[in-house]
Amino acid sequence: MFNMRLLIICLILFSNVTFANAILPKEDFNTWLIDLKQEALSAGISEKTASATIGHIEILPNIIKLDLAQPEFISPFLDYYQKRVDARKIARGRELLAEHEIVLNQVEAQYGVPKNILLAFWGMETNYGGNQGNVDTLSALATLAYDGRRASFFRNQLLDAMRMIDAGHADVEQFRGSWAGAFGNMQFMPTTFMTYAVDGDGDRRIDIVNSPADAFTSAANYLSQVGWQKGEPAMVEVQLPANFEWQNAQFVLRKPLSEWVELGVKVAQDFDSSTNNRLMATKKSTKKIKTKKSKPRLIQAAYKPIAKLVTALPNTNAQAAIVLPQGWRGPAFMVFDNFDAVMDWNRSINYALSVAQLAKRINDEPPILGGKYAEVGALTFAQMFELQTALNAQGFDAGEPDGFPGKQTQAAIRAYQLEQHLPADGYASPDLLNSLKQTTVVLKTSP
Repeated sequence: MFNMRLLIICLILFSNVTFANAILPKEDFNTWLIDLKQEALSAGISEKTASATIGHIEILPNIIKLDLAQPEFISPFLDYYQKRVDARKIARGRELLAEHEIVLNQVEAQYGVPKNILLAFWGMETNYGGNQGNVDTLSALATLAYDGRRASFFRNQLLDAMRMIDAGHADVEQFRGSWAGAFGNMQFMPTTFMTYAVDGDGDRRIDIVNSPADAFTSAANYLSQVGWQKGEPAMVEVQLPANFEWQNAQFVLRKPLSEWVELGVKVAQDFDSSTNNRLMATKKSTKKIKTKKSKPRLIQAAYKPIAKLVTALPNTNAQAAIVLPQGWRGPAFMVFDNFDAVMDWNRSINYALSVAQLAKRINDEPPILGGKYAEVGALTFAQMFELQTALNAQGFDAGEPDGFPGKQTQAAIRAYQLEQHLPADGYASPDLLNSLKQTTVVLKTSP
Protein backbone atom coordinates (compact mmCIF):
# COMPACT_ATOMS: atom_id res chain seq x y z
CA MET A 1 0.00 0.00 0.00
CA PHE A 2 1.22 3.49 -0.82
CA ASN A 3 2.91 5.17 2.12
CA MET A 4 0.60 8.09 2.91
CA ARG A 5 3.13 9.59 5.31
CA LEU A 6 5.59 9.85 2.43
CA LEU A 7 2.92 11.56 0.32
CA ILE A 8 2.20 14.08 3.08
CA ILE A 9 5.89 14.81 3.50
CA CYS A 10 6.26 15.36 -0.27
CA LEU A 11 3.27 17.71 -0.34
CA ILE A 12 4.58 19.63 2.66
CA LEU A 13 7.98 19.97 1.02
CA PHE A 14 6.35 21.17 -2.19
CA SER A 15 4.26 23.69 -0.26
CA ASN A 16 7.32 24.92 1.60
CA VAL A 17 9.23 25.37 -1.64
CA THR A 18 6.33 27.32 -3.12
CA PHE A 19 6.03 29.45 0.01
CA ALA A 20 9.78 30.00 0.12
CA ASN A 21 9.79 31.13 -3.49
CA ALA A 22 6.96 33.53 -2.72
CA ILE A 23 8.88 35.22 0.09
CA LEU A 24 12.36 35.28 -1.48
CA PRO A 25 13.81 38.80 -1.41
CA LYS A 26 12.90 40.74 -4.56
CA GLU A 27 13.67 44.16 -5.81
CA ASP A 28 11.57 46.90 -4.33
CA PHE A 29 8.24 47.25 -6.13
CA ASN A 30 8.85 50.92 -6.85
CA THR A 31 12.17 50.01 -8.45
CA TRP A 32 10.38 47.33 -10.46
CA LEU A 33 7.84 49.91 -11.65
CA ILE A 34 10.59 52.31 -12.74
CA ASP A 35 12.17 49.53 -14.77
CA LEU A 36 8.77 48.65 -16.25
CA LYS A 37 8.21 52.27 -17.28
CA GLN A 38 11.58 52.40 -19.04
CA GLU A 39 10.76 49.17 -20.90
CA ALA A 40 7.37 50.59 -21.91
CA LEU A 41 8.94 53.78 -23.23
CA SER A 42 11.59 51.80 -25.13
CA ALA A 43 8.76 49.73 -26.66
CA GLY A 44 7.14 52.88 -28.08
CA ILE A 45 4.44 53.37 -25.46
CA SER A 46 3.75 57.05 -24.81
CA GLU A 47 5.03 58.88 -21.75
CA LYS A 48 1.45 59.83 -20.88
CA THR A 49 0.22 56.23 -20.84
CA ALA A 50 3.32 54.86 -19.11
CA SER A 51 3.16 57.47 -16.35
CA ALA A 52 -0.60 57.10 -15.86
CA THR A 53 -0.30 53.31 -15.69
CA ILE A 54 2.61 53.34 -13.23
CA GLY A 55 0.81 55.88 -11.06
CA HIS A 56 -2.36 53.76 -11.05
CA ILE A 57 -0.89 50.31 -10.34
CA GLU A 58 -0.96 48.83 -6.86
CA ILE A 59 -0.12 45.37 -5.50
CA LEU A 60 -3.17 43.13 -4.98
CA PRO A 61 -2.07 40.47 -2.45
CA ASN A 62 -5.14 38.31 -2.95
CA ILE A 63 -4.25 37.80 -6.62
CA ILE A 64 -1.17 35.75 -5.71
CA LYS A 65 -3.28 33.56 -3.42
CA LEU A 66 -5.74 32.95 -6.26
CA ASP A 67 -2.92 32.16 -8.68
CA LEU A 68 -1.38 29.59 -6.33
CA ALA A 69 -4.69 28.08 -5.23
CA GLN A 70 -5.71 24.71 -6.63
CA PRO A 71 -9.17 23.16 -6.49
CA GLU A 72 -9.25 20.13 -4.21
CA PHE A 73 -10.88 17.88 -6.78
CA ILE A 74 -10.48 17.38 -10.52
CA SER A 75 -14.08 17.65 -11.72
CA PRO A 76 -15.48 14.75 -13.76
CA PHE A 77 -16.74 15.97 -17.13
CA LEU A 78 -20.46 15.59 -16.46
CA ASP A 79 -20.18 17.49 -13.16
CA TYR A 80 -18.16 20.21 -14.89
CA TYR A 81 -20.65 20.47 -17.74
CA GLN A 82 -23.81 20.46 -15.65
CA LYS A 83 -22.48 23.22 -13.37
CA ARG A 84 -21.90 25.47 -16.38
CA VAL A 85 -24.65 24.55 -18.83
CA ASP A 86 -28.20 24.48 -17.56
CA ALA A 87 -31.67 25.07 -19.00
CA ARG A 88 -31.54 28.78 -18.19
CA LYS A 89 -28.25 29.30 -20.01
CA ILE A 90 -29.50 27.35 -23.03
CA ALA A 91 -32.76 29.32 -23.16
CA ARG A 92 -30.95 32.63 -22.78
CA GLY A 93 -28.57 31.66 -25.56
CA ARG A 94 -31.49 31.04 -27.89
CA GLU A 95 -33.02 34.41 -26.99
CA LEU A 96 -29.75 36.23 -27.68
CA LEU A 97 -29.30 34.31 -30.92
CA ALA A 98 -32.54 35.87 -32.14
CA GLU A 99 -31.76 39.27 -30.63
CA HIS A 100 -28.36 39.56 -32.36
CA GLU A 101 -29.28 37.59 -35.47
CA ILE A 102 -28.39 40.29 -38.01
CA VAL A 103 -24.86 40.95 -36.77
CA LEU A 104 -24.24 37.26 -36.07
CA ASN A 105 -25.26 36.36 -39.61
CA GLN A 106 -22.85 38.98 -40.94
CA VAL A 107 -20.01 37.68 -38.78
CA GLU A 108 -20.69 34.08 -39.76
CA ALA A 109 -20.73 34.98 -43.45
CA GLN A 110 -17.42 36.84 -43.15
CA TYR A 111 -15.45 34.46 -40.93
CA GLY A 112 -17.21 31.12 -41.34
CA VAL A 113 -17.68 30.63 -37.59
CA PRO A 114 -21.25 29.53 -36.74
CA LYS A 115 -23.26 31.95 -34.66
CA ASN A 116 -24.21 29.29 -32.11
CA ILE A 117 -20.50 28.63 -31.47
CA LEU A 118 -19.94 32.33 -30.77
CA LEU A 119 -22.95 32.38 -28.43
CA ALA A 120 -21.58 29.31 -26.64
CA PHE A 121 -18.23 30.99 -25.99
CA TRP A 122 -20.06 34.08 -24.76
CA GLY A 123 -22.19 31.98 -22.42
CA MET A 124 -19.27 29.97 -21.06
CA GLU A 125 -16.93 32.90 -20.57
CA THR A 126 -19.14 35.54 -18.96
CA ASN A 127 -22.70 34.18 -18.87
CA TYR A 128 -23.49 36.36 -21.89
CA GLY A 129 -21.70 39.41 -20.57
CA GLY A 130 -23.18 39.33 -17.08
CA ASN A 131 -19.97 38.38 -15.31
CA GLN A 132 -17.00 40.11 -16.93
CA GLY A 133 -15.10 40.62 -13.68
CA ASN A 134 -14.50 43.74 -11.61
CA VAL A 135 -10.80 43.48 -10.71
CA ASP A 136 -8.46 46.29 -11.73
CA THR A 137 -6.75 44.78 -14.78
CA LEU A 138 -3.55 46.82 -14.69
CA SER A 139 -2.94 46.08 -11.00
CA ALA A 140 -3.78 42.40 -11.44
CA LEU A 141 -1.34 42.03 -14.33
CA ALA A 142 1.35 43.98 -12.49
CA THR A 143 0.93 41.83 -9.37
CA LEU A 144 1.24 38.62 -11.37
CA ALA A 145 4.19 39.99 -13.34
CA TYR A 146 6.00 41.10 -10.19
CA ASP A 147 5.37 38.15 -7.90
CA GLY A 148 3.67 35.40 -9.90
CA ARG A 149 4.58 32.03 -11.40
CA ARG A 150 4.62 33.33 -15.00
CA ALA A 151 6.24 36.71 -14.60
CA SER A 152 7.39 37.08 -18.20
CA PHE A 153 3.98 36.19 -19.62
CA PHE A 154 2.13 38.70 -17.45
CA ARG A 155 4.71 41.42 -17.98
CA ASN A 156 4.10 41.14 -21.73
CA GLN A 157 0.35 41.22 -21.10
CA LEU A 158 0.80 44.40 -19.06
CA LEU A 159 2.78 46.05 -21.85
CA ASP A 160 0.04 45.16 -24.34
CA ALA A 161 -2.54 46.56 -21.92
CA MET A 162 -0.62 49.85 -22.09
CA ARG A 163 -0.66 49.65 -25.89
CA MET A 164 -4.44 49.26 -25.70
CA ILE A 165 -4.65 52.43 -23.61
CA ASP A 166 -2.36 54.25 -26.04
CA ALA A 167 -4.63 53.26 -28.93
CA GLY A 168 -7.77 54.39 -27.12
CA HIS A 169 -9.22 50.90 -26.63
CA ALA A 170 -9.14 51.11 -22.84
CA ASP A 171 -9.05 53.66 -20.03
CA VAL A 172 -6.62 53.46 -17.13
CA GLU A 173 -9.31 53.99 -14.49
CA GLN A 174 -12.01 51.84 -16.09
CA PHE A 175 -9.91 48.87 -17.22
CA ARG A 176 -11.42 45.95 -15.26
CA GLY A 177 -11.84 42.19 -15.69
CA SER A 178 -10.97 38.87 -14.08
CA TRP A 179 -8.26 38.39 -11.45
CA ALA A 180 -5.95 36.90 -14.10
CA GLY A 181 -6.19 39.84 -16.48
CA ALA A 182 -8.84 38.63 -18.94
CA PHE A 183 -11.59 41.14 -19.74
CA GLY A 184 -14.63 41.82 -21.84
CA ASN A 185 -17.54 39.73 -23.06
CA MET A 186 -15.23 37.00 -24.36
CA GLN A 187 -12.53 37.39 -21.69
CA PHE A 188 -9.61 38.24 -23.96
CA MET A 189 -6.14 38.77 -22.55
CA PRO A 190 -4.52 42.05 -23.70
CA THR A 191 -2.18 40.28 -26.15
CA THR A 192 -5.13 38.37 -27.62
CA PHE A 193 -6.97 41.66 -27.99
CA MET A 194 -4.04 43.35 -29.74
CA THR A 195 -3.66 40.39 -32.11
CA TYR A 196 -7.25 39.53 -32.98
CA ALA A 197 -9.71 42.23 -31.86
CA VAL A 198 -11.81 43.80 -34.63
CA ASP A 199 -14.24 46.73 -34.85
CA GLY A 200 -17.52 44.97 -35.54
CA ASP A 201 -19.99 47.81 -35.24
CA GLY A 202 -18.18 50.34 -37.44
CA ASP A 203 -17.67 53.05 -34.82
CA ARG A 204 -13.87 53.03 -35.38
CA ARG A 205 -13.28 51.83 -31.83
CA ILE A 206 -12.87 48.28 -30.62
CA ASP A 207 -14.85 47.80 -27.42
CA ILE A 208 -15.28 44.15 -26.48
CA VAL A 209 -16.64 45.16 -23.06
CA ASN A 210 -19.74 47.09 -24.15
CA SER A 211 -20.23 46.18 -27.81
CA PRO A 212 -21.48 42.64 -28.50
CA ALA A 213 -20.78 43.21 -32.22
CA ASP A 214 -17.11 43.93 -31.47
CA ALA A 215 -16.97 40.91 -29.17
CA PHE A 216 -18.55 38.55 -31.74
CA THR A 217 -16.37 39.79 -34.58
CA SER A 218 -13.20 39.62 -32.52
CA ALA A 219 -13.97 36.09 -31.33
CA ALA A 220 -14.76 34.94 -34.88
CA ASN A 221 -11.56 36.52 -36.18
CA TYR A 222 -9.58 34.74 -33.47
CA LEU A 223 -11.14 31.35 -34.20
CA SER A 224 -10.73 31.69 -37.96
CA GLN A 225 -7.07 32.63 -37.61
CA VAL A 226 -6.27 29.69 -35.34
CA GLY A 227 -7.75 27.22 -37.79
CA TRP A 228 -11.56 27.16 -37.80
CA GLN A 229 -12.77 25.67 -41.11
CA LYS A 230 -16.07 26.93 -42.49
CA GLY A 231 -18.74 24.26 -42.84
CA GLU A 232 -16.77 21.64 -40.92
CA PRO A 233 -17.98 20.05 -37.67
CA ALA A 234 -16.37 20.43 -34.26
CA MET A 235 -17.85 17.61 -32.22
CA VAL A 236 -20.61 15.01 -32.26
CA GLU A 237 -21.66 12.55 -29.57
CA VAL A 238 -21.28 8.96 -30.71
CA GLN A 239 -22.12 5.40 -29.77
CA LEU A 240 -19.28 2.92 -29.68
CA PRO A 241 -19.69 -0.77 -30.55
CA ALA A 242 -19.51 -3.48 -27.89
CA ASN A 243 -16.15 -4.69 -29.20
CA PHE A 244 -14.55 -1.24 -29.33
CA GLU A 245 -10.86 -1.20 -28.40
CA TRP A 246 -10.77 1.50 -25.75
CA GLN A 247 -7.12 2.40 -26.27
CA ASN A 248 -8.17 3.87 -29.64
CA ALA A 249 -10.08 6.60 -27.82
CA GLN A 250 -7.40 9.28 -27.56
CA PHE A 251 -7.48 12.96 -28.47
CA VAL A 252 -4.17 12.63 -30.33
CA LEU A 253 -5.21 9.53 -32.31
CA ARG A 254 -6.87 10.69 -35.52
CA LYS A 255 -8.45 8.46 -38.16
CA PRO A 256 -10.48 9.15 -41.31
CA LEU A 257 -14.19 9.16 -40.56
CA SER A 258 -14.61 6.16 -42.86
CA GLU A 259 -12.35 4.06 -40.62
CA TRP A 260 -14.39 4.86 -37.53
CA VAL A 261 -17.56 3.94 -39.42
CA GLU A 262 -16.01 0.60 -40.41
CA LEU A 263 -15.27 -0.02 -36.73
CA GLY A 264 -18.97 0.43 -35.94
CA VAL A 265 -18.96 3.97 -34.54
CA LYS A 266 -22.22 5.80 -35.15
CA VAL A 267 -24.01 8.91 -33.99
CA ALA A 268 -25.52 8.64 -30.50
CA GLN A 269 -29.26 8.01 -30.56
CA ASP A 270 -30.46 5.05 -28.46
CA PHE A 271 -27.71 5.05 -25.86
CA ASP A 272 -29.34 2.68 -23.37
CA SER A 273 -29.08 -0.45 -25.51
CA SER A 274 -25.56 0.38 -26.67
CA THR A 275 -24.36 1.00 -23.12
CA ASN A 276 -25.87 -2.23 -21.82
CA ASN A 277 -24.21 -4.19 -24.64
CA ARG A 278 -20.85 -2.66 -23.86
CA LEU A 279 -21.23 -3.28 -20.14
CA MET A 280 -22.05 -6.94 -20.77
CA ALA A 281 -19.23 -7.40 -23.28
CA THR A 282 -16.69 -5.81 -20.94
CA LYS A 283 -17.93 -7.82 -17.97
CA LYS A 284 -17.27 -11.05 -19.86
CA SER A 285 -13.77 -10.06 -20.95
CA THR A 286 -12.55 -8.36 -17.75
CA LYS A 287 -10.75 -10.02 -14.86
CA LYS A 288 -12.64 -9.74 -11.63
CA ILE A 289 -10.80 -7.17 -9.55
CA LYS A 290 -12.79 -6.06 -6.54
CA THR A 291 -13.13 -2.32 -6.61
CA LYS A 292 -15.60 0.11 -5.17
CA LYS A 293 -18.63 0.05 -7.41
CA SER A 294 -20.35 3.23 -8.48
CA LYS A 295 -24.11 3.42 -8.57
CA PRO A 296 -25.64 4.26 -11.93
CA ARG A 297 -27.25 7.66 -12.07
CA LEU A 298 -29.51 9.47 -14.50
CA ILE A 299 -27.62 12.53 -15.66
CA GLN A 300 -30.20 14.01 -18.02
CA ALA A 301 -33.89 14.56 -17.42
CA ALA A 302 -36.35 13.49 -20.08
CA TYR A 303 -36.50 16.06 -22.83
CA LYS A 304 -39.00 17.16 -25.41
CA PRO A 305 -38.69 15.97 -29.00
CA ILE A 306 -35.90 17.88 -30.72
CA ALA A 307 -36.57 19.44 -34.10
CA LYS A 308 -32.95 19.14 -35.19
CA LEU A 309 -32.34 15.52 -34.20
CA VAL A 310 -28.96 14.32 -35.47
CA THR A 311 -29.29 10.96 -37.21
CA ALA A 312 -26.00 10.59 -39.07
CA LEU A 313 -22.33 11.39 -38.69
CA PRO A 314 -21.13 14.56 -40.43
CA ASN A 315 -20.32 14.40 -44.13
CA THR A 316 -16.66 15.38 -44.03
CA ASN A 317 -13.26 14.26 -45.23
CA ALA A 318 -11.63 15.55 -42.05
CA GLN A 319 -9.95 13.14 -39.67
CA ALA A 320 -11.46 12.60 -36.26
CA ALA A 321 -10.61 11.33 -32.81
CA ILE A 322 -12.73 9.68 -30.12
CA VAL A 323 -12.55 11.15 -26.63
CA LEU A 324 -13.94 9.68 -23.42
CA PRO A 325 -13.90 12.56 -20.93
CA GLN A 326 -15.29 10.41 -18.12
CA GLY A 327 -14.00 6.97 -19.01
CA TRP A 328 -15.50 4.12 -20.98
CA ARG A 329 -18.77 4.18 -19.05
CA GLY A 330 -19.32 7.87 -19.72
CA PRO A 331 -20.36 9.68 -22.90
CA ALA A 332 -18.21 9.34 -26.03
CA PHE A 333 -17.52 12.15 -28.47
CA MET A 334 -16.01 12.31 -31.94
CA VAL A 335 -13.97 15.49 -32.37
CA PHE A 336 -12.67 17.08 -35.56
CA ASP A 337 -10.16 19.74 -36.62
CA ASN A 338 -12.49 22.57 -35.58
CA PHE A 339 -12.41 21.18 -32.06
CA ASP A 340 -8.69 22.02 -32.09
CA ALA A 341 -9.61 25.66 -32.67
CA VAL A 342 -11.86 25.54 -29.61
CA MET A 343 -9.00 23.95 -27.66
CA ASP A 344 -6.70 26.77 -28.78
CA TRP A 345 -8.99 29.11 -26.84
CA ASN A 346 -8.80 26.96 -23.70
CA ARG A 347 -6.70 23.76 -23.44
CA SER A 348 -9.22 21.98 -21.22
CA ILE A 349 -11.07 19.06 -22.87
CA ASN A 350 -13.94 19.59 -20.43
CA TYR A 351 -14.21 23.26 -21.40
CA ALA A 352 -14.01 22.61 -25.14
CA LEU A 353 -16.65 19.85 -25.01
CA SER A 354 -18.90 22.11 -22.95
CA VAL A 355 -18.61 24.92 -25.51
CA ALA A 356 -19.37 22.54 -28.38
CA GLN A 357 -22.32 20.98 -26.55
CA LEU A 358 -23.76 24.33 -25.46
CA ALA A 359 -23.59 25.41 -29.11
CA LYS A 360 -25.59 22.32 -30.06
CA ARG A 361 -28.20 22.96 -27.38
CA ILE A 362 -28.58 26.59 -28.50
CA ASN A 363 -29.10 25.13 -31.97
CA ASP A 364 -31.97 22.94 -30.63
CA GLU A 365 -29.97 19.72 -30.87
CA PRO A 366 -30.32 16.93 -28.25
CA PRO A 367 -28.73 16.96 -24.81
CA ILE A 368 -25.90 14.58 -23.95
CA LEU A 369 -27.36 11.09 -24.23
CA GLY A 370 -24.54 9.04 -22.72
CA GLY A 371 -23.25 8.96 -19.19
CA LYS A 372 -26.06 7.25 -17.30
CA TYR A 373 -23.58 4.64 -16.11
CA ALA A 374 -20.56 6.92 -15.77
CA GLU A 375 -18.43 6.44 -12.70
CA VAL A 376 -19.19 9.13 -10.15
CA GLY A 377 -16.75 10.81 -7.83
CA ALA A 378 -13.41 12.44 -8.44
CA LEU A 379 -9.85 12.08 -7.29
CA THR A 380 -8.34 14.79 -5.15
CA PHE A 381 -4.98 16.18 -6.21
CA ALA A 382 -3.40 14.18 -3.39
CA GLN A 383 -5.08 11.00 -4.64
CA MET A 384 -3.91 11.73 -8.18
CA PHE A 385 -0.40 12.15 -6.80
CA GLU A 386 -0.84 8.79 -5.06
CA LEU A 387 -2.08 7.17 -8.26
CA GLN A 388 0.90 8.44 -10.25
CA THR A 389 3.30 7.24 -7.59
CA ALA A 390 1.67 3.80 -7.54
CA LEU A 391 1.87 3.55 -11.34
CA ASN A 392 5.57 4.39 -11.25
CA ALA A 393 6.16 1.85 -8.47
CA GLN A 394 4.62 -0.88 -10.64
CA GLY A 395 6.74 0.03 -13.67
CA PHE A 396 4.25 2.17 -15.57
CA ASP A 397 5.98 5.47 -16.24
CA ALA A 398 3.60 8.26 -15.25
CA GLY A 399 6.39 10.82 -15.01
CA GLU A 400 7.12 12.95 -11.99
CA PRO A 401 3.97 12.92 -9.81
CA ASP A 402 2.27 16.30 -9.96
CA GLY A 403 -1.41 15.63 -9.22
CA PHE A 404 -2.53 16.29 -12.80
CA PRO A 405 -3.73 13.58 -15.25
CA GLY A 406 -1.58 14.62 -18.21
CA LYS A 407 -0.74 12.69 -21.38
CA GLN A 408 2.06 10.66 -19.80
CA THR A 409 -0.14 9.66 -16.88
CA GLN A 410 -2.92 8.66 -19.27
CA ALA A 411 -0.48 6.51 -21.26
CA ALA A 412 0.71 4.83 -18.06
CA ILE A 413 -2.89 4.17 -17.03
CA ARG A 414 -3.64 2.55 -20.39
CA ALA A 415 -0.59 0.32 -20.10
CA TYR A 416 -1.69 -0.77 -16.62
CA GLN A 417 -5.27 -1.34 -17.74
CA LEU A 418 -4.16 -3.48 -20.68
CA GLU A 419 -2.02 -5.63 -18.41
CA GLN A 420 -4.94 -6.06 -16.01
CA HIS A 421 -7.43 -6.74 -18.85
CA LEU A 422 -9.41 -3.63 -17.96
CA PRO A 423 -10.98 -1.23 -20.48
CA ALA A 424 -7.93 0.82 -21.52
CA ASP A 425 -9.59 4.24 -21.54
CA GLY A 426 -6.73 6.04 -19.75
CA TYR A 427 -9.18 7.59 -17.30
CA ALA A 428 -7.93 8.36 -13.79
CA SER A 429 -10.87 7.37 -11.61
CA PRO A 430 -11.53 6.32 -7.99
CA ASP A 431 -12.10 2.73 -9.16
CA LEU A 432 -8.75 2.74 -10.93
CA LEU A 433 -6.96 3.97 -7.80
CA ASN A 434 -8.62 1.19 -5.76
CA SER A 435 -7.50 -1.35 -8.36
CA LEU A 436 -3.93 -0.03 -8.23
CA LYS A 437 -3.89 -0.27 -4.45
CA GLN A 438 -5.00 -3.89 -4.60
CA THR A 439 -2.45 -4.90 -7.21
CA THR A 440 0.21 -3.08 -5.18
CA VAL A 441 -0.75 -5.16 -2.14
CA VAL A 442 -0.55 -8.34 -4.24
CA LEU A 443 2.93 -7.40 -5.48
CA LYS A 444 4.14 -6.69 -1.95
CA THR A 445 2.80 -9.95 -0.54
CA SER A 446 4.05 -12.14 -3.41
CA PRO A 447 7.12 -14.28 -2.62
